[in-house]
Amino acid sequence: MGFELVMVHLTTGGDRRLQIFIDAVGGITLSDCEAVSRRLSPLLDVEDAVPGEYSLEVSSPGIDRPLVKPEHFQEALGERVKIRMKARYHGRRLFDGCLTEVRDDAAVLEIDGSDCALPYAGMERANLVGVSLAGASF
Repeated sequence: MGFELVMVHLTTGGDRRLQIFIDAVGGITLSDCEAVSRRLSPLLDVEDAVPGEYSLEVSSPGIDRPLVKPEHFQEALGERVKIRMKARYHGRRLFDGCLTEVRDDAAVLEIDGSDCALPYAGMERANLVGVSLAGASF
């Protein structure tokens, strides 16, 4: 269908949702999300890929785009990023800073004027930090 699969996430608890994030060069539209949902839904049901009841959500990565692949980090160079580590790293788990370098094994954030290299293998999740439009006038 020509879309990039960015991430798949299954929420747990009472309201189970299978979230599928897609993207494409030039972005995606609501019609794109609907088309992917219509194509995937019967396949998931036939294969029983997700046992039990759940709702299927197909959407764009949004302004807080998850960074999953090395290419995602490369595209985010110069942007503000939040990274949550699986375990404490340099005394903490949450890092928020400007992505200044992408290495083979780590992303480098500038935090309070210092560079901090965070290994991909230790990351629980990484996201772009969206721009708040609160107070903006158009």
